Amino acid sequence: MLTIKKSVLCLAIGSVMTTAPVAVAAEEDNSEVERIEVTGSRIFREGAIAPSPVTVITAETLLSTGATNIGDALNELPALATTFSLASSGGSSIGTAGLNLLDLRGMGTARTLVLVNGKRHVGGFAGVASVDVNTIPTEWVESVEIVTGGASAVYGADAVTGVVNFRLKEDIVGLNVNGQYGMADDSDFENYRVALSYGADFADGRGNAAISIEYAEQNELNALDRDQTAISRRHLTNPEDAATVRTWYDNAGIWAINNAGVVGFYGGVPGFYSFNPDGTPVPQGTGTITDGISCAGENCDFVNLNEWVNLQPEFDRTTVNFKTNYDVTDNLNAYFEAKWSQTNSLNNFQPAFFFFDPENTLITRDNAYITPELGELMDQTGAGYVVVNRFMNDLGPRLEDNKREMQRYVLGLQGIVMDDWDLDAYAIYGETKQTRKNLNNLIFSKFRQSIDAVFDDAGNIVCRDAEAQAAGCVPSSLFGEGGVSPEAAAWFSTTTVADSKVSQYVAGASLANAALFELPAGAVGVATGIEYRKEKSESNEDPFAATGDTFFNALQPESGSFDVSEIYGEISVPLLADIPLIDSLVVDGAVRYADYETVGGVTSWKVGLDWTVYQDLRVRSTVSTALRAPNIGEFYGAKSQNFFNVDDSCKSSELAALEPETRAIRAANCAALGIPADFDSDYDSASIEGVSGGNDELKEEKSDSFTVGFAYQPSYVEGMSLTVDYWQIEIEDAIASVGAQDIIDRCVDSTTGIDNQWCALITRDADNYEITNLEQIVQNVAKQEASGVDIELAYDFALFSGDMRTNLIATYLIDRDEFPFQDEPDQKEEYAGTIGEANWQAQLNLAYDINNWNINWKTRYIEEVDVYTPQFAGQFDKPYSDIMTWGTYFVSDALVQYSFANGLSVGVGIDNLFDRDLPRTTSGTGTGSASYDNIGRFYYLTARFEM
Repeated sequence: MLTIKKSVLCLAIGSVMTTAPVAVAAEEDNSEVERIEVTGSRIFREGAIAPSPVTVITAETLLSTGATNIGDALNELPALATTFSLASSGGSSIGTAGLNLLDLRGMGTARTLVLVNGKRHVGGFAGVASVDVNTIPTEWVESVEIVTGGASAVYGADAVTGVVNFRLKEDIVGLNVNGQYGMADDSDFENYRVALSYGADFADGRGNAAISIEYAEQNELNALDRDQTAISRRHLTNPEDAATVRTWYDNAGIWAINNAGVVGFYGGVPGFYSFNPDGTPVPQGTGTITDGISCAGENCDFVNLNEWVNLQPEFDRTTVNFKTNYDVTDNLNAYFEAKWSQTNSLNNFQPAFFFFDPENTLITRDNAYITPELGELMDQTGAGYVVVNRFMNDLGPRLEDNKREMQRYVLGLQGIVMDDWDLDAYAIYGETKQTRKNLNNLIFSKFRQSIDAVFDDAGNIVCRDAEAQAAGCVPSSLFGEGGVSPEAAAWFSTTTVADSKVSQYVAGASLANAALFELPAGAVGVATGIEYRKEKSESNEDPFAATGDTFFNALQPESGSFDVSEIYGEISVPLLADIPLIDSLVVDGAVRYADYETVGGVTSWKVGLDWTVYQDLRVRSTVSTALRAPNIGEFYGAKSQNFFNVDDSCKSSELAALEPETRAIRAANCAALGIPADFDSDYDSASIEGVSGGNDELKEEKSDSFTVGFAYQPSYVEGMSLTVDYWQIEIEDAIASVGAQDIIDRCVDSTTGIDNQWCALITRDADNYEITNLEQIVQNVAKQEASGVDIELAYDFALFSGDMRTNLIATYLIDRDEFPFQDEPDQKEEYAGTIGEANWQAQLNLAYDINNWNINWKTRYIEEVDVYTPQFAGQFDKPYSDIMTWGTYFVSDALVQYSFANGLSVGVGIDNLFDRDLPRTTSGTGTGSASYDNIGRFYYLTARFEM
């Protein structure tokens, strides 16, 4: 994702939850056994036996929360990472605020395939196929199914880490009106949701039609609105003899820039000064603890960057859904679905700023706003000018207003043909349009005209440039907060507008037969199908912003498209049955061939083994290979201006903190780059300019997956089930956009020297050795690996006069490794056990029903995590920081509901019941840190009426 120009460095069984694999065998009776479509296979089966590990979560469980969208509820599951939740979607990325994208295993949203009723859905953002789940109709969700083994061959090659399928309710009859309102305990944050759904049968029950309307809204939550996140903290470098390389300090920050302006004098009266509102200078305190431009302790005049941090964006969404189906014959049903959704999000960023930028904030001695006191300082030091470091807060924060409109239509025919073949033929069209407005966008040329102010002959302060005067230039002062009048702000700022459109066309058909013919061990099932898909994406950037004359990134328009034709087949063959230790033994196979316009033909396949040892115990395993083609943004993305917050690894101050072996490797590589040993600078305290973009030379990535596990449902304990599954994923030639800091580090960390793919992306100034450009393009990175164990335990039982339902879902992450160098496969970065990649994560759900009462309890658990990877921490001969870990994290939610006989039910809930704080050093808005609640204790009320 492109990063907006920033400031200096910133900071199971039952209705609660079910697991599909637990139903090992259907009870024997004389009734007809239902034919069930199980996610993980396109073959309709007798009973609910799934060939791959599948987790099924009911809508009741997901909506037992104060969250007003289903995506944030799903992101609390251990298998999903919070890559794009509402909390983490804004940050510094452009155009992403308000998105909610799912990321299984934390290996990238592009590798998680999201389906609705088993079918493709249009992407939510330009250049990607990832679905914005904010557009899913919450009111109609019946369950969410997560498949994590061998899904690519069955559903599509981009299901590298798995599939999340939203199964919607089928025939909807009656009226349902519900609402929810919630408010935070320690801030003014609040949200609400209202929904209406109505459906009815027609034509004597042969048809059904339904409509739903849903609206949800939340206001902005700023970091200063909460005591915990309002504190300005800074990570300062310690003296060499200290116990750690760096230390976190509260009430600390950057002194070298603020909202009033900071200037420095290096002559006869050295020192740094800021300004009172009247423009008179005042000494700038640099603290008793100083680290370059940062300080802590007494007399530290720091700026609190949290002023511009959004914990939650202002956000609203509206969805309107219509669906109908009609039995055209006794065996065939025609269906039609239509959906329209609009989401709006408003996110704020730091205002335009200037940091050691003489090109834009050099003020000469004759400037009309230089007070006598400032002039005296300049004269004493012989300075003919000053360069002002300043946040343009009186211009207002940079605001990004994103509006997304999505529509999707599905037309299909399903049923039984040729006696016993299950048919589903369909056509889909979907599109997402986005309009992005960037407000308070500073215009460089007009800004320079405005601050270059002089006295005219009448003693009035005017812009020096006569042509600018004639055009309406309004002068302004950089000395003191409030020096920019509304009229001046209007002169040198603008609102830039960009728009994009993503469209998707899909046509396909599948046939399945669960009993094509009989073998001694049972029936052979098959499924086959074809699908054609075309994806298009186009982004049109503001032509004025693209010139580079505004503070906003100079983004370039981009467009691309591809089509893919696919054919697939699946078979289930029973090998053995009804012999000792083998109640049944079934082999499943699937293969999918896809012909992409971009990379050509690729083949994905899966082989699975399903062994029922006896009625209570079932063992299953899958082996699969998938090849994922690059998406439109990865392949066609234009190279556009970007800004990166990094540390230059070749600075002597950075090298000095390393342990000897790592220091020797880096120092040698830095020297090979021509950088002298004494090179040091604070230039990287501000963001570094570069470009980001796609790469039309990408090839497909290959992934190999393996799962093995068991499902145990003891007949002697009614209502209990246990599933345990080991999983392993390996991706070669992984398509990825590597982080800017990783590019710098990997350039100088290679034991084979600087002739590598990373050093080629960095440009340095030949005179001062500072990085002047960094190219971040999508590449086929060497390899990624991940493995772990999923555990699900469910137990339902009668308790007193009610029913108790319990479910525990846990994931143990064994490995999560990335290999940066194509020619050094043994060198890797280990992420398991770090922020967002905890070794252990779990969720416990308890539900108790008694009479008209329903009580729900949920507890999430995240094990203690390391802040740094072993490889990063191992570079230093002492602990890198005084905070090396984030502690074990528990957060609990509770909901109590009461149902009246007239169809009305009401409830009261509390999320984060015990008001668990964030880890000290985070705002909970990062890709990994968003797993930690940044709202605090949250109260909410619910009401529902059904008839």
